Amino acid sequence: VQLQASGGGLVQAGGSLRLSCAASGTIFSINFMGWYRQAPGKQRELVATITSGETTNYADSVKGRFTISRDNAKNTVYLQMNNLKPEDTAVYYCNRLTHQGRSIDSWGQGTLVTVSS
Repeated sequence: VQLQASGGGLVQAGGSLRLSCAASGTIFSINFMGWYRQAPGKQRELVATITSGETTNYADSVKGRFTISRDNAKNTVYLQMNNLKPEDTAVYYCNRLTHQGRSIDSWGQGTLVTVSS
């Protein structure tokens, strides 16, 4: 399975970005998917998940600002990030998840999001 995240960049606080993660080598529509992030010097954290039935869940730190969605026809999961804050600065990754919410695949390069104050 290959997961390619893209869409990161430099944005001012209060701005928006939309990240994409294209998957290949898997039956994407049945996958439980998640977006993670890792800030410098910190552990990787799970910020949003979406089930095959499109039930979503969010970390408290991003709730109300981030929206995860999926397009099964394009084998892609998205993360719409609004009202970005400097503390959202991190490398963002996507991954498939087990039913218990654990990551399945090896980590790719991710996509860097930098929010300036």
